[in-house]
Amino acid sequence: MEEINKEEQIVVSTQENETTNQNNDNQNIESGDTKKPPFKKRKPKPKVPKENFVNQTKGEGWITDLKKAYLINEKIHRDRLNPHYKLNLNTNAKLRITPLGGLGEIGGNMMVIETENQALIVDVGMSFPDEQMHGVDILIPDFTYIREIKDKIVGIIITHGHEDHIGAMPYLFKEMQFPVYGTSLPLEMIGSKFDEHKMREHRGYFRAIQKRTPIKIGEFEVEWMHITHSIIDSSCIAVKTEAGTMIHTGDFKIDHTPIDGFPTDLHRLAYYGEEGVLLLTSDSTNSHSPGFTRTEKTVGPTFDRIFSNAKGRVIMSTFSSNIHRVAQAIEKALLYNRKICVIGRSMEKNLELAMNLGYIKFPKDQFIEAHEVNKYNDKEILIVTTGSQGESMSALYRMAIHEHRHIKIKPDDQIILSAKAIPGNEGSVSEIINHLLKAGAKVAYQDYPDIHVSGHAAQEEQKLMLRLVKPKFFLPVHGEYNHALKHGQTGIDCGVLERNVYIMSDGEQIEVTPKYLKKVKTVKTGKVYIDNQLNHKISDDVVLDRQTMAKEGVVMIVAQINENDRTLAQRPKVSSFGLVSDKQDKFFSKEIEDLLTTFLENIKPGILKNNRILEDELRKVVRKHCTRKYKKYPMIVPTIFVQ
Repeated sequence: MEEINKEEQIVVSTQENETTNQNNDNQNIESGDTKKPPFKKRKPKPKVPKENFVNQTKGEGWITDLKKAYLINEKIHRDRLNPHYKLNLNTNAKLRITPLGGLGEIGGNMMVIETENQALIVDVGMSFPDEQMHGVDILIPDFTYIREIKDKIVGIIITHGHEDHIGAMPYLFKEMQFPVYGTSLPLEMIGSKFDEHKMREHRGYFRAIQKRTPIKIGEFEVEWMHITHSIIDSSCIAVKTEAGTMIHTGDFKIDHTPIDGFPTDLHRLAYYGEEGVLLLTSDSTNSHSPGFTRTEKTVGPTFDRIFSNAKGRVIMSTFSSNIHRVAQAIEKALLYNRKICVIGRSMEKNLELAMNLGYIKFPKDQFIEAHEVNKYNDKEILIVTTGSQGESMSALYRMAIHEHRHIKIKPDDQIILSAKAIPGNEGSVSEIINHLLKAGAKVAYQDYPDIHVSGHAAQEEQKLMLRLVKPKFFLPVHGEYNHALKHGQTGIDCGVLERNVYIMSDGEQIEVTPKYLKKVKTVKTGKVYIDNQLNHKISDDVVLDRQTMAKEGVVMIVAQINENDRTLAQRPKVSSFGLVSDKQDKFFSKEIEDLLTTFLENIKPGILKNNRILEDELRKVVRKHCTRKYKKYPMIVPTIFVQ
């Protein structure tokens, strides 16, 4: 209180001093004691012409200035939206783009960037077969064109570690080897594949790059820029050539709140956009989806809700490459004091790679083996496994049908399928869900809207990419034809001239210069069938024969013929599979016997001298009969003995 009073006294005293000073000043003014300030000479006002003054008051002069400002700003807008004036129109350099996979399909991505003297390969991916490709495990691009330009190729650049971008690398390297440039995780994933194929020595071709640091690869200058996707460490590629700069997005989405805190490098993309980009090749997978793709973080609260309500084990299945999705599930498991069991070779491998490289960090003592699961209470277990696409050989499928060695589905189990069915896999996904429900488990799939988010850009993100890069020419890639067509229209809406947009197909070679874009030729492309059990190629005719046998059936004929009188030496042996029922076998055999008798009566004598021609003619006759009567085109396998 004393301190407050002191402060009040000080304030009062200062106020009194101020008032006394003011009074003294007033007295001085009244008495005339104050001195007058020295006289300052005023500067003369500038003379304004009468006409200008009148115009300014009316506003005419200001209107002229505003018009000039508008025209200047309009030019600034045009220049920033179309920085193509910075391209060198006097150059004779050409850039050629040749997709060998990934167009008109989902997966199998591979592309060649080529100048007159050198070439780069962008990604070497695989795809999956459809149900009609019996005995085929994976599909890889046809490397015929790569063989033709082998001497021009200076390297392979990798955008990210998904199978549809790196899955065919071992099969290419068995035949040809080139330096491979990419970030740590994709290279380690490729290295793991090389180890499986007993090609560890080829790891010597790996070249780990630094993002935001352009490097020279032959006559190309290449820079990797960080981009968000459903796998860690994805990249967008800038390729500088004499003809101009090309931007290849790879697979992407624009996630502003990714799990690792590293969003898409929009600043670097904008930098290249300001410098002037000749060509953009961009991911078209989700081009029909309006708005923005949801951030990966939206899955976390959904997992938390499921974990909090789970009464027994939680079994989560997703793509093994989606490390951040798996990481979120593990974080929730640790939060609810659950041990983690990882099952499935690809899941184990990818998670181990990510942890060893430092992309994710978890205490290793919280992980247990499959045979240890039964030692704990069900509420203390999280099982992370493969099989979200309903693969019949996956760990989840074997658990569902009670064929897994250690784990079988229980009624209290909570299943999380955190993935969307790849086109063509809808049937197998539905089948595994049915098996899980029959086992009594609860399945969280489509009834949870945020249980899965896409890794591909929706329309608004595609627009943002186009506006940042501002390319002169635009080639939509990655996806089916309808996806690319829609993406092309989005490009036109974002300022790319319609004549500068082209919808490519696999094998089409597109030539680009600062002056034009055109198709120059078509190269050989297609798919090569691979049997993963033996890791070797399957010939096209083998696959076609399998399809024919599965769809149309097969007829086998063994007959002995007397050459002199052109008759059957004895009754032929006829076997059919997939054409007629077992009850009709005898009747069908009699039909073929009568057909052979008539065939021999009308055949030219000279044909009996050539067994190959004889079998071909018989094959035609039998096939015509089967087509006419059974409306089928079976495979005919005749074996004729002439005596």
